[in-house]
Amino acid sequence: MLIQRREPLAEAAAEAQVARFSPHGLSLSEWRALLGNSLSSNELRGLESMQQLRWLNSGEPAFSRAQRAGDLVAVISGTVGLGQRREDGSFDLQRNVQGPQWLDLSSAWLGGGYGQDAQALGRARVLVLPVAAVRDLLLRETALGERLLAGLAQTVRHLARMSYDLVYKDAEHRLADWLLRRCVADGDELLVPMSERKADVAAQLGITPETFSRTLKALRVKGVIEVSGYTIKVLNLPALQGQQQQEPRPEPAMPAH
Repeated sequence: MLIQRREPLAEAAAEAQVARFSPHGLSLSEWRALLGNSLSSNELRGLESMQQLRWLNSGEPAFSRAQRAGDLVAVISGTVGLGQRREDGSFDLQRNVQGPQWLDLSSAWLGGGYGQDAQALGRARVLVLPVAAVRDLLLRETALGERLLAGLAQTVRHLARMSYDLVYKDAEHRLADWLLRRCVADGDELLVPMSERKADVAAQLGITPETFSRTLKALRVKGVIEVSGYTIKVLNLPALQGQQQQEPRPEPAMPAH
């Protein structure tokens, strides 16, 4: 695989360029995480001129299904959950989005409401781009449309993988996949910080909190992981990868007519 590298001076110049546009806005690396590495100076200038940044406290909504969707919304830092808020104020979490990543890149283009409710799962920083301003920018900077389409495609791929996992993988394999996607190296150790409640993680995996706890315990008993408070240490990476690489369950046979 060919890995492209930027010269240090070019990198520094690009960072300085973004800083001139918005000293208190997104960094160049954050814009790239959302829209790729090839953003032009004109695209950056246009995006910086329309950006709105919000800090959310835990439990504070980013948007709701009752709202008219007029913005493209991304999580820059922290975690925001997507799901359904019930009349009693409880929140049924379906999946979470960790920054920097798009939270909703589709609803505003459709002209209706947001498809889900969204609320912060802890302190979170959110980017809002008014879709009307984005449309105007696209008339001048047409290449930006391809970057937005790539973001939509990544979301669709992620949702397709989630659907596949729910249908064909059992709880242990779903949990192994979840752990591997969140592993971070800390010196010689592989750690998985738990930023959400166990009940919220279980909801994302399509299992009950009790099943989640039993599955964690099973991996711990096997010596694959170690759990300490809100941190999980991976003790046996090959074993965890083996748990993830499960053969799909056969599809149920259709009844004969």
